[in-house]
Amino acid sequence: MPCVADKTSILPEKGVAALQNNFFITNLMEVLQREPECSCPESCSVLGSVSAAVAAKPLCCPNHDGKVMEFYCESCETAMCLECTEGEHREHMTVPLRDVVEQHKAALKNQLDAICSRLPQLTAAIELVNKISKQLAERKNEAVMEINSTFEELERVLHDRKNTLINDLENIFSAKQKVLHTQLTSLLQGQENIQSSCRFTEQALSHGSATEVLLVRKQMSERVNALARQDFPERPHENDHLDCLLETEGLRRSIQNLGVLLTTSSVGHTSVATGDGLRHALVGHQTTVTITTKDKDGELVKMGNAIIRAEITGPNGFYTEAEVVDNKNGTYEIVYTLKSEGEFTLSLLLYDQPIRGSPFRLRCVKASEVPQSPDDVKRRVKSPSGGGHVRQKAVRRPSSMYSSGKKKENPIEDEMIYRVGTRGREKGEFTNLQGISASGNGRIVVADSNNQCIQVFSNDGQFKLRFGVRGRSPGQLQRPTGITVDMNGDIIVADYDNKWVSIFTSDGKFKNKIGAGRLMGPKGVAVDRNGHIIAVDNKACCVFIFQSNGKLVTKFGARGTSDRQFAGRDLKETQQCQEFPLNCPHFVAVNNKNEIVVTDFHNHSVKVYSADGEFLFKFGSHGEGNGQFNAPTGVAVDANGNIIVADWGNSRIQVFDSAGSFLSYINTTADPLYGPQGLALTSDGHVVVADSGNHCFKVYRYLQ
Repeated sequence: MPCVADKTSILPEKGVAALQNNFFITNLMEVLQREPECSCPESCSVLGSVSAAVAAKPLCCPNHDGKVMEFYCESCETAMCLECTEGEHREHMTVPLRDVVEQHKAALKNQLDAICSRLPQLTAAIELVNKISKQLAERKNEAVMEINSTFEELERVLHDRKNTLINDLENIFSAKQKVLHTQLTSLLQGQENIQSSCRFTEQALSHGSATEVLLVRKQMSERVNALARQDFPERPHENDHLDCLLETEGLRRSIQNLGVLLTTSSVGHTSVATGDGLRHALVGHQTTVTITTKDKDGELVKMGNAIIRAEITGPNGFYTEAEVVDNKNGTYEIVYTLKSEGEFTLSLLLYDQPIRGSPFRLRCVKASEVPQSPDDVKRRVKSPSGGGHVRQKAVRRPSSMYSSGKKKENPIEDEMIYRVGTRGREKGEFTNLQGISASGNGRIVVADSNNQCIQVFSNDGQFKLRFGVRGRSPGQLQRPTGITVDMNGDIIVADYDNKWVSIFTSDGKFKNKIGAGRLMGPKGVAVDRNGHIIAVDNKACCVFIFQSNGKLVTKFGARGTSDRQFAGRDLKETQQCQEFPLNCPHFVAVNNKNEIVVTDFHNHSVKVYSADGEFLFKFGSHGEGNGQFNAPTGVAVDANGNIIVADWGNSRIQVFDSAGSFLSYINTTADPLYGPQGLALTSDGHVVVADSGNHCFKVYRYLQ
């Protein structure tokens, strides 16, 4: 084959036809056709085979009667004979061919070694991907089998219940019919006796002689008198009431929500872990690490249920697993406590694959060995109430995982007054706090969702009260989310998992529950100027309005994309968010016109309705700009009708006028928010927000 190169080649005396063939490539192709498939374990034996073939068959010059080509022209990159070097290549640099061959063989061998070294990695990657693909198929088949088995069992239960109802119906019908038949027989017999006596007496009177009448008078008189005195069952001994009441609405709702598909798109090599717990720990002290899951493109995965394992190995080979807490928003807390000093290895595995940077080496030391600066001591001073929470001024730290890092315009020139809380289960500590509210008597009330309790603080952050017991009975809490305080000081709590709204006195005593049997997943709750309780049903995509005694006033909204509906994910998308699977309306507030303001999470908007549920207007769109949202959550309205909204995905708080026009945002950059949820205005005019991802609430100055 002719030599093709970017360089200019000298045309031989005999023209194009005399251009030499690349015998090396020709021989290589011949050898490859003879050789079995190459696995390249040791730089590939094919190269040696080609060399042997070339050595066994000398290259002959096509221009000079087949003379052996023993030289190589580096300019033309071609082999030649001695006469070629004295002819057309006389001006070029030529070297012995055997030297060039060895040189190029060595270069090719190095390149071959480099590329062959990647084969084990590719082989391992292929095996891993095939394994995951196979496991995925197996789990899909297992899920199909479980779904089929479950629904077949339900069909059997339904069939058995149907037969039971029909059998009970037949038994009740037979018993009632037996009573009625006995009564009917008695009545028919009495009727026949009276008719017979009447006919006989009438015949005797009409056709009998005087002597015959006198002879039978006594018998007829006794017979007639006996029938006249006889008591017949003239009133029904049974009734015709036999109805079948089949209440299927609740069952249909349950069936529609039966089962949920759990998965995430998160992968280990893009997901990250942060926190001092990756490097340091104190003996006997609880230490945490935060994992933020991402997909293959490095995009945040904002849903939970990923399978994560955290393994700690000590210097003596001691192995233990750390606790993994799912925040249900794509982040996870790894919690561990080491009981001895030394060097440890922390392995973080997501779906059995290491998270970026894992394993981590950390050192555990005694608390007495850690020096504290005066500033550290000041920041860790407990409150005078002894509640144990930390109150501190805002300190600058890196932006939250959701912040865009862009400079925003027109901020409210405020600062954080204080923050309360860390992750934990004690007083003044929280685990995924959700709703927050403020009362007129200077109290802040917090729904501590994962700790199943309510905590109460003063306006200056002092711990006052904690109440709530986990459970599914009236007065117990399973997953408190929204919270508000009515004009009497009663605390009203939306319980997502118990599917009702609980009402407690101001000191935490249970009074009543409402909405049971109607609500499917209440999230936000508010009280209007009429004392009505407004509950946002996140799962049913609607808003319920109750009287304080629980009587339903009205409800409005449905799943959909129109202005009068709330955006909910379809069944295909339901797996995308397990925190609140349908991602429908979240929180609610009431303005000074008694209008209802609802945050529509998945529609990235805020919608305003009249007091009886008529749609008025909406504002907001998806994005990071002023007036845009990335999944709005908490909402509050100030005395002037301005609407304050917690922007969950953008981790910020925005302020709008009563018509929904953007005014400004609250400056939270000194201590960034991380997935804010509930939001309220305190009695002294400040904004308080549940900073869910940071397990604390924060109070900001607010200029109305």
